[in-house]
Amino acid sequence: MTIFRRKRLPAGLVGSFEAFERVLSEIEPAKEALTEVMPTTRVPGRPLPDALVEFVERLERARASMPAWRCAEIEPEWSACANGVDEALGRARRLREDAPDLGGFEGLIWAVEELLDPLEPFRSAAERFRSMRVVTR
Repeated sequence: MTIFRRKRLPAGLVGSFEAFERVLSEIEPAKEALTEVMPTTRVPGRPLPDALVEFVERLERARASMPAWRCAEIEPEWSACANGVDEALGRARRLREDAPDLGGFEGLIWAVEELLDPLEPFRSAAERFRSMRVVTR
């Protein structure tokens, strides 16, 4: 008979992980809002100004929730994520204020990538939480 054991986070990290998931519940829709600006063969794409408003609103909510998942065991990842949110918000603000001519599809791709790139540390933070799971009985 094979007994499967589950890997779980140590009890002291469960609250941090739950708070991290709440932050992700704002980050992921923010990213989706931006990707919706890309036109497809069936849909013209969402207007960039509208997507930017949602992107900024969600990132602001995520930033407000960031302190809840901060803990010593994952401090480097937390700091990278916090800096990434600040950087993405700054880039969004500059894009809205400067409103450059993006010059079509390639410029739109560039703008979306520029806004999403600072949020990559969230992937590393999720992996770090995953790596901290231990086998429990």
